[in-house]
Amino acid sequence: MIIIRLHITNNDEPIHDFEVNHEKLLHLIIVSKDLSYFNHVHPEYKGNGVFEIENEFPAGGAYRMVADFKPSDGSSMSKMEWIHVERKNSQPAAVAVDNHLEKSVDGKKVVLSVDPQLEAGKELTLKFTLTDENTNQPISDLEPYLGSIGHVVVFSKDGERYLHVHAVEDQGSGPEAVFETTFPESGVYKIWGQFQKDGEVFTVPFVIQVP
Repeated sequence: MIIIRLHITNNDEPIHDFEVNHEKLLHLIIVSKDLSYFNHVHPEYKGNGVFEIENEFPAGGAYRMVADFKPSDGSSMSKMEWIHVERKNSQPAAVAVDNHLEKSVDGKKVVLSVDPQLEAGKELTLKFTLTDENTNQPISDLEPYLGSIGHVVVFSKDGERYLHVHAVEDQGSGPEAVFETTFPESGVYKIWGQFQKDGEVFTVPFVIQVP
């Protein structure tokens, strides 16, 4: 395990007070450079602007880290940094665009649809439709995760673009989960949708090409 320690400052002075945002003081997204590894964790606040958490990195190499937080006297913000983990490197995985936006994870079948047609710079709706893989019945008992029906994160292939996607408010518990976002420019993006059922969070990845 590697200890990750975050120091949140303003003009070299620690920020002491933070507001709860999506049920947590700070959200930390960790993604490998090849986008094969994804983790969404919530470091513990130690005071004096310091957050800390342990993380088990699967291999050495470059990782993109994004911290989402909201100072009590400021606006919500995201801070991004590359880090390098000194361990044996793994062979980078190719980022391949999915031909069909349908995945099976932990016995759940998830289909992603986009409305209107994918296009950079346009407001889009991402809709996840979830069914039980064994019975093919709609999943209608999703539990709130971080204060909403789910949580969606998007990275561009080069790791330089990060989108924290917002769920449409006042949704039920499935089988559909709807989110709104805008892709800033054309290119390949990886999407991770996170949902909770029976007390367990499951993550569904998709890779898309945005014209």
